[in-house]
Amino acid sequence: MKRVVIVGGGQSALQVAITLRQQGHEGTITMLSDEPALPYQRPPLSKTHLAGDADAEGLAFRTPEFYEKLEVEVRLNVRVTAVDRAERRVELEDGSTLEYDVLVLATGARPQRLGLPGEELKQVHVLRTAADSERLRTQLRAGERLVVVGGGYLGLEAAAAATQLGAKVTVLEALPRLMSRVTGARVSTFLTELHRSRGVEVRTEAVAERIEADPEGEVLVVLADGSELPCDEVLVAVGVVPNVELAEGCGLPVDNGIVVDEHGQTEDPAILAAGDCTNHPNPVIGQRLRLESVHNAIEQAKAVAATIVGAPQPYAQVPWFYSDQYDVKLQTVGLFQGADHVVLRGEPAEGKFAVLYLAGDRVIAVDAINSPREFVTARKLLAESPDGTVPLTAWPEGDGDAASSAQMIMPA
Repeated sequence: MKRVVIVGGGQSALQVAITLRQQGHEGTITMLSDEPALPYQRPPLSKTHLAGDADAEGLAFRTPEFYEKLEVEVRLNVRVTAVDRAERRVELEDGSTLEYDVLVLATGARPQRLGLPGEELKQVHVLRTAADSERLRTQLRAGERLVVVGGGYLGLEAAAAATQLGAKVTVLEALPRLMSRVTGARVSTFLTELHRSRGVEVRTEAVAERIEADPEGEVLVVLADGSELPCDEVLVAVGVVPNVELAEGCGLPVDNGIVVDEHGQTEDPAILAAGDCTNHPNPVIGQRLRLESVHNAIEQAKAVAATIVGAPQPYAQVPWFYSDQYDVKLQTVGLFQGADHVVLRGEPAEGKFAVLYLAGDRVIAVDAINSPREFVTARKLLAESPDGTVPLTAWPEGDGDAASSAQMIMPA
């Protein structure tokens, strides 16, 4: 029976273990996590957990008894330092080793650092673990001044949570608009106006140059244009870096992630990878991707488990994502890059609308704002299409949903 070792303690690692048992794997499963807690949800860390609406216990995916029943050994606070492919074993920080028949790298990612002078100050935070979220939340008392460097998903979610705690928030985005890497101009404008309406100062084309602190603890964020922002805390939220060091160290191909095929297989037949750390092909949309999403973590893990038990099923799905900011839920299906015009359905001023991104006459992606019906429609239609696109003429008019009635066509 195969001995499966999983390096990582996140969503993908857990899903691999669960799916292996569901598909009849009877060999041992050992999960090695460098965190002190059993696998837990990360999305709430920048939302409900940071806002104080969810405790650490509520983050856990499963109870300790679940792992016992599943016969999965979870070793916490364990760091893997190297992979010996020839001997099929991993080396641990304490000097011990663990042999495997199949190794799964579900190593995730870590926060991107800017390398700014002063980034090492205790008032400067990142947000990836439960400990990160707890540490930042304890500092965000009413009236505290928080500067968020980065106007993407994480930065805006954290800005919303901090505002709910009564903090005074400033968001700095180096590019001309918020979330420009993941959404179009209409949604960026809506989110900018949303945050400003809640008291957040949003500055675009604002590049942080250094961070300073005086002996009393006040922090100063100095921008490239010479302006200065006094604050109490700083959150750096400028993306993540995939954890590829183990793969790279044992000679596996790495290119913005661990390079795998549609089954999660590396070039070594005994090593697979899943989740945020992988660069994988998407046969539906015809390009390689590295995705950071719950959907990707779960579905790619299922494909990896299927490969291990000898019943390979390729991971070939249209990506989808979501973000909660205040009382607004943004749900996205597909990738908007490549769109040449958009169809706006609904009215942004009413806080409920959808943006359909088109290349020619085909819908390639959808952003749904407080419009779950449009999101469900997008997931269904795009998922059923062989190339992940749908003719606009095939899009239903809706049945009374404000975001599904009127349409306005405009340049992307």
